[in-house]
Amino acid sequence: MIKKVLIANRSEIAVRVITACREIGIKTVAIYSEPDKLSRHVSLADEAYQLDGQPQKVYLDALQVVAIAKQCGACAVHPGYGFLSENPDFARSCADAGIKFIGPKPDIIHRMGSKVESRRAMEAAGVPVVPGTTDPVNSADEVKKLGAKYGYPIAIKASAGGGGRGMKVVRTEAEAETAFTQAQREGTSYFGNGEVYVEKYLDHPRHVEVQILGDEHGNIIHLGERDCSTQRRHQKLIEESPAAKLNPQVREKLLAASVKGAKSLGYTSAGTFELLVSGNDFYFLEVNTRVQVEHPVTEYVTGVDIVKEQIRIASGEKLSIKQEEVSFRGHSIECRINAEDPFKNFMPAPGTVKLFAEPRMPWVRVDSACYSGYQILPFYDSLLAKLIVWGRDRKEAIDRMKLALSEFKIEGVATTIPFHLAQLEDPKFINAESYTTYVESEFMKSFVANAPKAAPSAVTAQAQATAGSTALGAATGKATPCGAQGSTNNGHGAGVQEKVGPYNFEVDVNQKTYKVAVHELVAPGAKVARVASSAASKSPARSLERPGKSAAKGGSDTGEVKAPMHGVVKELLVALGASVSQGQKLLIFEAMKMESEVVAPKAGKVSAINAKPGDTVETDHVIIEIAD
Repeated sequence: MIKKVLIANRSEIAVRVITACREIGIKTVAIYSEPDKLSRHVSLADEAYQLDGQPQKVYLDALQVVAIAKQCGACAVHPGYGFLSENPDFARSCADAGIKFIGPKPDIIHRMGSKVESRRAMEAAGVPVVPGTTDPVNSADEVKKLGAKYGYPIAIKASAGGGGRGMKVVRTEAEAETAFTQAQREGTSYFGNGEVYVEKYLDHPRHVEVQILGDEHGNIIHLGERDCSTQRRHQKLIEESPAAKLNPQVREKLLAASVKGAKSLGYTSAGTFELLVSGNDFYFLEVNTRVQVEHPVTEYVTGVDIVKEQIRIASGEKLSIKQEEVSFRGHSIECRINAEDPFKNFMPAPGTVKLFAEPRMPWVRVDSACYSGYQILPFYDSLLAKLIVWGRDRKEAIDRMKLALSEFKIEGVATTIPFHLAQLEDPKFINAESYTTYVESEFMKSFVANAPKAAPSAVTAQAQATAGSTALGAATGKATPCGAQGSTNNGHGAGVQEKVGPYNFEVDVNQKTYKVAVHELVAPGAKVARVASSAASKSPARSLERPGKSAAKGGSDTGEVKAPMHGVVKELLVALGASVSQGQKLLIFEAMKMESEVVAPKAGKVSAINAKPGDTVETDHVIIEIAD
């Protein structure tokens, strides 16, 4: 058995791997960037080493990671997900240094890391693939010809891409040129490879994936499937296992096809075959050669610890379970709690978590590295926690998830909790009729339309209490102030206004006492009162901000176009001296692994450009100036 493991990652997945190692008596080593020095994974590990370099790049520094692993005497490296987890050169560097890489063999990572090569491999293995090219596409003209051949819409995908990055959907011939350029740029930026290919785009498919485990003795099994259709920008938001309302014959075929594909590769370690299901047909999408973010739902329904299996496989042991011994019990759902504001187009919300209180109840699991006082850094993704529940059936799992979400208290930053609560009440989700673009094409319209509106005039704290009691019903007692606390927003929608309060009250309604917290949101020249939370409601507290029109702010009437947060200027779309119209796209901005389009706040002429592509800028840095 491996004696010491270095975790080449950070945040919740690093904590997850450390926990698994501690359970089986393995020493752990953490690595961290300078801003991550107070992170939970650092304090939990037996040893910790700081990485030198820029925070957004150090976790990708393979040479430095391997050097630390050799220095501390680690027998193995667990890459988690993201960063170096699917980098074949890193896996080879570990092997060359005599360190076990906890994952598949480098050549398999390399083959499956290429969308083109993986399509070829699966076609050869007899696994259905979406109609498309197996050779790279080199021009927008080729894209147009393929659009005519397959029929629109089509998808341009970065060959080395994943998680929706480097993927652009083309619905008309006119979109081909821009989409081709953007896909190449993102492929180069995120994965160091601008190669792209084209395939037929399925408009309303379900995203179903199969968990695979393979040991070094030729044994390969599956642990069932997961439905990950609830997505935005091809980033998963809710995952569940098993996939509801999946035709039993289709389920049997796609499970068998995934095992067949894994065997054709000689696959070892944990892996995931991602598939698109359309009606009674399914198509291979890609293989993720690592542990998935959503692996806990599979662990809940099978009882198999996937991370421990990875470690045992890397130690040369056989799988601890045979296919006929795998049993499936109940239903599990995972919600990704991100530091994003769903009322503002899911705009990332870096900052300080003032309160982090996990729900504590049976059948609930929280995978997180967050804590009260935790600093959300702009260099990394926005995932705060994974909330996972189990139920005897899907309905019970949904009910338990709603309860757990309502008990999850996060203050100081906006979170996606309001979105998750609304999604779990949505008829299409309840009836398992969601598809991969449903959130963007349908759900968000009603979600934004039903966002609570601000009260039209200023009111006093006592009037707020009265309004709160009126909203709750006919009060039989008086509202009793319990004192005011500091500024908070319960993590459910950060706004630009200054928050005063909350003012806490106890209100008697129909012989029941309710606790009500009320915030005043102070905007220039006005005060707006909004009820932030109520124990009378089944929903958690919310700060009820109106949704923004753009994922990034476009400046002010002065013509200053400012950075919405700490991030990177990816591309400038205008030149100095250019005339622009109000709402015109000016630049592409990236923060917390998300790209946003920044638009002109008014018409005028570009009088100054204060950054170039690739520059990292701070919040409110004036990137472009527009003169009348």
